[in-house]
Amino acid sequence: MKRSQASSPLQGSSSHSHKKLKVSPPASQGVVQDNEDGEEWTKVENRKTKKVKKIESSLEKNPPRFMYVSGEIVKRKEAVRVEDIRDLVLHLIGDAPPIGWLKVENSRSIQKVVTLLIPGLTPSLLALPPLPTSATANPNVPLSIPLPDASSTDIPFIASTFSHACPTRAPGEPTRMHSVLSAFFHGPVSGEEKKKRIQQRLKSERALEKDPSRYMLSLEQMIENDYPIPSYMADLFQKPPGWVETPEAPQESLLSSPLKKKAKVYAIDCEMCLTEDGKELTRVCIIDYTSGIVIYDQLVKPSKPIIDYLTRWSGITEEALAPINTTLAEVQDRLLNLLSPPSAPTPILLGHSLESDLKALKLCHPFCIDTAIVYHHPRGRPLKPGLAWLTKKWCGREIQTRGEGGHDPEEDARACLDLLKKKIENGPGFGEFKIDYESIFERMSRAVGRGGPGSIRSAVVDHGNPAVMHGAKANTSVPCTNDAEVLEGLLQVIPAHEFSFGRFTALADAMGWLTPKATSDSTAAPSEPHPSASPTSLTSTISNLNTQLTELHRSLPYRTALIIFTGHSDPRRMTALNARKSAFEAALRSGKTAEDIDKDMWWTSSDARELEEVVEIAKRGLLFLGIK
Repeated sequence: MKRSQASSPLQGSSSHSHKKLKVSPPASQGVVQDNEDGEEWTKVENRKTKKVKKIESSLEKNPPRFMYVSGEIVKRKEAVRVEDIRDLVLHLIGDAPPIGWLKVENSRSIQKVVTLLIPGLTPSLLALPPLPTSATANPNVPLSIPLPDASSTDIPFIASTFSHACPTRAPGEPTRMHSVLSAFFHGPVSGEEKKKRIQQRLKSERALEKDPSRYMLSLEQMIENDYPIPSYMADLFQKPPGWVETPEAPQESLLSSPLKKKAKVYAIDCEMCLTEDGKELTRVCIIDYTSGIVIYDQLVKPSKPIIDYLTRWSGITEEALAPINTTLAEVQDRLLNLLSPPSAPTPILLGHSLESDLKALKLCHPFCIDTAIVYHHPRGRPLKPGLAWLTKKWCGREIQTRGEGGHDPEEDARACLDLLKKKIENGPGFGEFKIDYESIFERMSRAVGRGGPGSIRSAVVDHGNPAVMHGAKANTSVPCTNDAEVLEGLLQVIPAHEFSFGRFTALADAMGWLTPKATSDSTAAPSEPHPSASPTSLTSTISNLNTQLTELHRSLPYRTALIIFTGHSDPRRMTALNARKSAFEAALRSGKTAEDIDKDMWWTSSDARELEEVVEIAKRGLLFLGIK
């Protein structure tokens, strides 16, 4: 909601009449000219100009407006969710249906949508009253924001721009809060799109029903995932010295048997050590898919002196390699014999992120199945799931649990075998995590309103590298290292994009909210939450944020919807408790008893109750809606 101000464009004030759409020619008045006979005549406006002016006048008289529907919010019995904010954006900029908890008047006249995530904007900074605890009061209805005091050092921009703050709730479980970014940027596909996907899946499943070859990577997938490509498939990869490629299979004769032989499938996994020339192969293991028998398992002596055995990951030790004389060239000869049988189809290689193994072997192979591609990461492409996570998620067992002992290539190769068998048994949709979910950018690209499908341009401006995360499918992704760069990036992308997203994190960082993620494999005592900045430093950060938001708002075109949400509240206590819980459980898994563990690290039922309470508090956020 936007503050009512005399100069607000929402009131149709004449002070902003100069901000009308540009028209050509700008003939707002008659122009007196002489004709050939010396007579005067008046040039009148053309029809197109009149139509544009008429539309512009209508928009000024009936500007877009947000109005909360408190009755619907009360009926929901829960606060507005981050997913609801995402649906609001899709309604405004795409062609998603209206939402029940908010009424949007003249939504089609909104030109752009700018969404900002600003964790750290707490009720105390805005002098908001605490959420009601009375049984007769609902804590989820929007709160009126007091006008800023003249001497206030907090965020006067928020108080002077928005009239209400709507409580929100982050996603998660009773003991854990889920990613706010993931909830905002990914949502369920529409019913029509889901039906289309099901039809495509059924059509695919009818062909090559139980044949592993259906999951082979296409040439495009191999190129996209940086596979070394054989020369006879595409002239893209120049083999350096020492590289080999599987020979191209001969063309089948027309007189050959109609009963085509099926290609064998070999699961493969390699381990490397660090040498003077970088990582080099030190072990390769190959397992036959059908029999499950290990047909090749060989340690390899690198060509250059080893700098680091990388034992924690490779499992290779100096003692194990000391008696080995097998070279990479000898391994390549053995593999080429295995991969080019004289009277059978070229075998298929199966692995996890198989391109890394092929590069270690210095081998180009045409037929590959990659479990990191046929299975999905929970947050979607371009992220790839880890093998240990996949095996636990879909096969129900843990691997790579040897800690400092490193990985076992046979164990990893066998995990790939099991994952492929699960895939074949359950169909191509198995393991495609959130198959009925998609990025909001995919949803926007199908919108038929405005300029038609593909016409909505989107941008993500964020810390880190959003191009490989939530901004992967946006038209533009701008990486930043601080909030000043986020502001600069937004100022650059907003004019050319219908939807823009930015995240300001300096306030949350100054408040000590940015804490490292807890790990489940550590038995050490959890680290203390980050301390908050000094009052002087925090005041400076708040002032900078207020200035940045003011500058950004000043630059926005008229009829731009500005959506600001905080995502969550202080997560530090929740993070600390979860870290202690994970450390206690890891200690028990390692074989320790409660008596062996320091009492300060014990996890009790009282701690569990406190964790659920602080998680609910951490999930609380605020939403601010306005239209310039």
